[in-house]
Amino acid sequence: MISLKEKIGYGFGDMASSMFWKLFGMYLLFFYTDVFGMEAAAVGTMFLITRVWDSFFDPVVGILADRTETRWGKFRPYLLFLAIPFAVIGVFTFFTPAFSSADKVIYAYVTYSLMMIVYSGINVPYASLLGVMSPDPKDRNVLSTYRMAFAYIGSFVTLLLFMPMVNYFSGNSKVIEDQQHGWFMAVIVIAIACAVLFLLCFAFTRERVKPIREKQAPLKDDLKDLLRNKPWWILLGAGISALLFNSIRDGATVYYFKYYVEEDLFGTVNVLNIPLVLSGLYLALGQAANILGVVLAAPLSNRVGKRYTYMGAMIIATALSILFYGLGSNDLIFIFILQVLISICAGSIFPLLWSMYADCADYSEYKTGNRATGLIFSSSSMSQKLGWAIGTAMTGWLLAYFGFEANQVQNAETISGIRMFMSVFPAVGTILSVIFIYFYPLTEDKLKDITKELEKRRRHL
Repeated sequence: MISLKEKIGYGFGDMASSMFWKLFGMYLLFFYTDVFGMEAAAVGTMFLITRVWDSFFDPVVGILADRTETRWGKFRPYLLFLAIPFAVIGVFTFFTPAFSSADKVIYAYVTYSLMMIVYSGINVPYASLLGVMSPDPKDRNVLSTYRMAFAYIGSFVTLLLFMPMVNYFSGNSKVIEDQQHGWFMAVIVIAIACAVLFLLCFAFTRERVKPIREKQAPLKDDLKDLLRNKPWWILLGAGISALLFNSIRDGATVYYFKYYVEEDLFGTVNVLNIPLVLSGLYLALGQAANILGVVLAAPLSNRVGKRYTYMGAMIIATALSILFYGLGSNDLIFIFILQVLISICAGSIFPLLWSMYADCADYSEYKTGNRATGLIFSSSSMSQKLGWAIGTAMTGWLLAYFGFEANQVQNAETISGIRMFMSVFPAVGTILSVIFIYFYPLTEDKLKDITKELEKRRRHL
């Protein structure tokens, strides 16, 4: 039985991870173009190169974690030893050095690459914990729900308060050096919170599920089993497509508000006497709606199955995303309403994906007798990074294609492109995701049979 304390502790891990990940997804492209001073196309290329390369580092971390043996378990030690490096490197990713333009590009490549490597080093083992905390699929659904709920809570708080913190630390100045200082100091606050949350996750969680084989299989057997795992391939494609949908919408949001809605990012809206930036309020509201989607995911999937719940959510998100293109810059009420509805759909699919990855680990052990939890879960992080790599690279390149120039009044073609980033382009990702998940074969009845068989084998060890 998983205690409430442990469920919350597990949720703390993704809360920490998501606080930084949302800064990367929502603000990093904008930071590099409008604050750091890079060209949009150059940023897009950097994201593609660093994230694609780093994506293939994730399975390496999974392989290492599967072969790690400590008194704390296989996966928890990575939370303990990488929490501080994760925070420190994250801070320097948002630091603007007084370098030449060429040297700043090199600095961006180095710091962002290091950040993604450390992110893999801590997030792949964290994700793998789900597969070893409990053998019960229902427990995993609950843990996955806690994970995603806390992830969205962390994202909500970060997105709601980040720009106000930037404004505070910059003294509400529009001088670029003051803005750079404001961004740096605001990220320090987030980084401290992330480190503490990862350490609490380590302290509160436990690893319980032991593999049927006492000895880890050779690496070539792990890789062979993975490549033959049909459900894993399907989830890889669905995950990349879902992150393509998310990354394009998220990465374009600040541009949408600054250049289409024409929001002054240094202006504030007072809500309950809290000075909030309109785009930050929009993003935070999306995270709150994501939480509602997470809460709905478990009861819906328990009733109609994970596959049908996932497909239904993505089909609705497709239709709503296309509607988004027709909104005018003054239609703020409808902009916020569609944001809520789309975010509910998006929030509901990710706990299902994490739970299905755990099911893939069971399926692999059922078929082969070999359990490679870390390697299988590393694919989730790999798909996440590949989806973000493709989505953000496309956003950067297309911004350049549509004639975007930072901190200038944009022409009609550029504005039209920015509107498509919030609507038509994300819909391509949702459609692809539905196509992939349609072929997912692990039904609830099939999983019950697999779970019973694995329990029977473990009793005979």
